[in-house]
Parts: sequence; C-alpha cells; structure tokens
Amino acid sequence: MANTHFTRAVLLLGALLLAAFPLIGLTFYIQLGAKIMIMAIFAMSLDLLVGHTGLVSLGHAAYFGLAAYMLALITPKYEAASLWLTLPVAIVAAAAAALVIGFLVVRTRGVYFIMVTLAFAQMLYSLFHDTKLGGGSDGIYINIRPELTVGSIKPLDLEDPVQFYYLVLMFMLGVYAFLNKLRCAPFGRALAGIRANENRMRSIGYPVFGYKLGAFVLAGALAGLAGYLAACQFGFVNPEILAWHQSGTVLMMVILGGMGRFHGAIIGAFAYILLQELLSASAMFGAYAKHWQLAMGSLIVLIVLVLPRGLADLLEYGAVVYKRQRMRAAG
Repeated sequence: MANTHFTRAVLLLGALLLAAFPLIGLTFYIQLGAKIMIMAIFAMSLDLLVGHTGLVSLGHAAYFGLAAYMLALITPKYEAASLWLTLPVAIVAAAAAALVIGFLVVRTRGVYFIMVTLAFAQMLYSLFHDTKLGGGSDGIYINIRPELTVGSIKPLDLEDPVQFYYLVLMFMLGVYAFLNKLRCAPFGRALAGIRANENRMRSIGYPVFGYKLGAFVLAGALAGLAGYLAACQFGFVNPEILAWHQSGTVLMMVILGGMGRFHGAIIGAFAYILLQELLSASAMFGAYAKHWQLAMGSLIVLIVLVLPRGLADLLEYGAVVYKRQRMRAAG
C-alpha cells in the first residue's frame, strides 16, 4: 500500500511539472514535450497488448499511420477541417482496421502472431508507399491544423504550440486514467488471466477470442489517437510512420519503461526520446552524434541488464527507500 501511495505521489508530481512546463519552456522544448506525450499515448496503447494481454505486435504502427493519413486525406487543402469531425473519423478508421486485422490475427500465437501483424502492417505501408493515394513515397502535407470551434467561438487554437501542448497533455492523462480504470475492471482482469494462462481461461468459460479482439481493437483506436495528434503537430505524413521500425521503436519504449505498467510506457517514451535528442546533439558530441543509434543501443542494453523490469522499477526502489526512512524515523 505504501508503495502504491508513493508511486501515485510521484506520478502526480510529474503531471504537475508537465502542466507547469510551458510557463518556463522555450517553443522548441514545448513542441518536443508534445511529441513525447504523443508517443507516450502510442506506447500505452501497445502496452495494453504486450504487457496486459500478452500479444506482442510488430505491426502496431499501422493504426498510428492510418489515422494520420485519414486526417491528411479529409483535410481541405486551403482551409481548416473540424476537429469534431476529423478526430472521430481517424480513430474509427484505425479501430475498424484493427477489427478486420484482429479478427484474422488474434487466432494465432507467439511468433506467428508477431509475423502476421507485421505482414498486415507492411501491406498498409505498401498501399500508401506504392500508390498515389497518400502522395506515394513523398507523403502529403496538412497545410492548416484542424479547428476546434463551439458555434462561432474558437476556444482552442491548435496553431499555438502552448495550447496544442495542453491538448496533448489532457489526452495523455485521460488515456492513462482510462487504461488504469480498465485494468482494474473485469475486462482488464480477464486480459491478465489470458496473459497468464490462456488455456485455463478458455476452459473455465471465458470467450478468449472476444477479449483478445476487444483489446486489439481498443489498442488500435488509441494508437489512432496518437497518430492523429502526430499529424496535427508535424503537418506532414509519409509512409515511414507505418513501417516496421516505427512499431519496433514504440515496442522499445514499452520495454525500456517496463511492460505491464502504463506509467512505465510513459516513462519509456520520455526516456527514449530524450536520450535520442541528447545523443544526436552535434553541439555536444560533434561528429560522433551521427552514430547516436550505437550509443542508444548500448544504453538500452545496459538499462535492461540493470533494471530487467524497466525504468518504472525505480519508483518501486524509491518507495522501498522512503518506507525504510519512515520506519527509522518512527523507531
């Protein structure tokens, strides 16, 4: 219980710091913070599959990229689209694709599931890369970000980096709260049972296929939300956001932060992107900065060896230290 209270206190402090960050940050860092939080949403959506259902997917970027392309395709060239229209359309498109693909792939297990999800993602990649549907390999621009209007009032301007930052922060915290609530609900407990022993859950009467498909569709929809926000931020989409290495990157974030804990996915996203920014900074490392992937790989291997359950374990260690200090003070 003490560990839970300590973790909640640290996470609340982190949320407050993120809320206060635009007050002291420069535009570049505000935009970087928004980018990290978008990837944190993406990582949490994958952790629902990997850490809570036991389904390791290498095609999760398909839903991220599909939602981004949906925004680009339905946005008029010289005027802003409505956020009220484009956001649901993008998320529903990602969820629908996840439903169709999931209906076919969740019947498989292990390495077969990994390879089939990768195959479907590569099919979508080829669709946008090899045709003129989304501008081919050159991609497509979103010249004006969607507008959020209520009647004649415009309460939020997504062209403003600070306002966009707070919108992304709101979505990240909302997704985190929703997934934690889901984890404690009967649906989430059933997913945990399936991850632990799928055959036993099936033998006692649980519709395992339905639960796995539901988790797959929900994860796809949340990945679509992240993809939509990424397209809003960068104003450009190309086929690379659907490629297998995008799925591999977000899987690395989940592993780095700690699978099975949604705050671990957030920590992993922050750690991965901040390390990438640091190691690729030519001002600090000069000519060696172009080899940042080598340094990144070495650091990730070291972190996994020291903290096999991810960086989120640091919170557990902190809680233990805090508890011991309180016991010493009381004794």
